[in-house]
Amino acid sequence: MRRQTLKRPQVLLAAMTAGTLAVTALAMAGKASATPNHPAPAVLTWHQLCAAPSTTTASCDVVKVDNPHERVSAFGTTTTAAPSGYGPADLQSAYKLPADGGAGQTIAVIDAYDDPRAESDLATYRKQYGLPACTTANGCFKKVNSSGQTSPLPSAASANQGAEDSLDLDLVSAIAPRAKILFVEASGGTMSAMGAAVNRAVTLGAKFVSNSYIFKESSSDPTYDRQYYNHAGVAVVAGSGDWNYSWGVGYPSSSPYVTSVGGTSLVRASNARGWNETVWNSKASEGTGSGCSAYESKPSWQTDSGCSKRMTADVAAVADPAHGVAVYDSYQASGWGAYGGTSAATPVIAGVYADAGVPTTGSNPASYPYAHSDALNDVTAGNNGTCSPAYFCTAEHGYDGPTGLGTPNGTAAFHS
Repeated sequence: MRRQTLKRPQVLLAAMTAGTLAVTALAMAGKASATPNHPAPAVLTWHQLCAAPSTTTASCDVVKVDNPHERVSAFGTTTTAAPSGYGPADLQSAYKLPADGGAGQTIAVIDAYDDPRAESDLATYRKQYGLPACTTANGCFKKVNSSGQTSPLPSAASANQGAEDSLDLDLVSAIAPRAKILFVEASGGTMSAMGAAVNRAVTLGAKFVSNSYIFKESSSDPTYDRQYYNHAGVAVVAGSGDWNYSWGVGYPSSSPYVTSVGGTSLVRASNARGWNETVWNSKASEGTGSGCSAYESKPSWQTDSGCSKRMTADVAAVADPAHGVAVYDSYQASGWGAYGGTSAATPVIAGVYADAGVPTTGSNPASYPYAHSDALNDVTAGNNGTCSPAYFCTAEHGYDGPTGLGTPNGTAAFHS
């Protein structure tokens, strides 16, 4: 996407809502006895890697933690040697997913520009967590341009985009460790470039396509649907954005042919599930996106009454950097880090679709969760702004904008 200027870091304790502070306190209390040598720091900071996008140029949905070496219990790291941030075992536990999911499937990851260290960085991540090797040599990993060729590849990405690439590749690996990965690098961050990469992924056989980029929605979006995102029998997934409800609706998340993914704050808990989730909302201009599209028609399977057009999101997953995921990125970066944003949630959901199996021929997989809403974790606390009707930005029982129908509880909600 665009070469962005980094924003000023945001401070955790000044930014979090009272509800989030309470959840964090519970998580820290529950972990204190297990991590006596790693007291919580006074301050944890992070920053958004990209500015909000325009209607013509895509942006990333990535938030990077500045000081992940501060081993706060909020990260819930399961091994003393592991980097800060949730790893595969944590996410598989939180969402009741198999440790060997994705066998026989191919997940496409769509990003802009070339990351020359994508494969080697992915190898470091997978080795750290004991995941099977996924390389060009063993046929598991393939990196191509929008023409489906291994060369020439696009121009090199900025440091920000390298983080996006690693986040996407690491998280689909965490959720679907046995799946093959097709990494399609678009020539730039325009709609035509990103859309061409999506089309190429489908023609190369991917049944699951992860899109962690976002545009501001526009009146041209229904046309883009027909050109790039209407792929029957393919689970096309996109994040709802990282700038809270007040920013508005993003695309392709708002496409009725795409599963729109919101973000949550995922923390350990003493309940039966072992985890708790609330709407991700760090501050006024940072948190999961949601809203009622101004341009996209409402799909028949979406039945909320307050929005006459397409509503986002459909489902949600981990996105809060205060409880972020571990990622390895050495391309113009220092290696291990902790990240958040709906660019974390998006590959999680793409991986869950792959765990669930090949979508039914001719179907729209975005509709699947609506037929199996009882197989999701209903998120009922938190908000991402102020709105009317309230469910546009406030978690409720059943459907709401920030988290859709909820988060994965196994794979049952992600197949027909």
